Amino acid sequence: MSASPWLTPVTLSGNHVELIPLAAEHADALVEAATDGELWNLWFTSVPNADSVKAYIDTALQQQQQGLALPFVVVEKTSGQIIGSSRYCNVDNKNQRLEIGYTWYARRCQRTPVNTEAKLLLLTHAFEQCGAIAVEFRTHWHNQASRAAIARLGAKQDGVMRNHQRMADGSLRDTVVFSIIESEWPGVKTGLRHKLKYRPVIAG
Repeated sequence: MSASPWLTPVTLSGNHVELIPLAAEHADALVEAATDGELWNLWFTSVPNADSVKAYIDTALQQQQQGLALPFVVVEKTSGQIIGSSRYCNVDNKNQRLEIGYTWYARRCQRTPVNTEAKLLLLTHAFEQCGAIAVEFRTHWHNQASRAAIARLGAKQDGVMRNHQRMADGSLRDTVVFSIIESEWPGVKTGLRHKLKYRPVIAG
């Protein structure tokens, strides 16, 4: 595995959620979370179901071993239940850049503080503990909810990569790219903390 600090397994803990490294034993809980809303039916995103969850986890852990990603499950602190997933991905060690992606949550947790806090924890760790100079977010052009959520974080749209990827159904995906750069992070952090009205704690 890469020696990159953002690929070193770590637990990130806040008031509402805890992000812990993804493991094979999380398969059933991930499927249960995705069942709330049958999220695998969203054609413009990638969420596992009972048939695909093993391959989903295997791929994520393989990318971790290759030094390209660090996947997490998102745990709701009040219930102790796994409610979704997110990861560092497309890691560029040389240029100190990475992407936060593969993010999804059970329907009942959408439009709650969950995503704001999870992103705050991930961004704080990337910028302040790992020395990232930029963090990217990418989403499908047609995923309007994701685009709005990323913009609400304080990320700025860099552009659109046309015909960027071929989807599983053969269609071509236009990918919208957002980013937060190092100089913007203090202002973004203030905005996120204001939304949550607390100071998060990171535990490793």
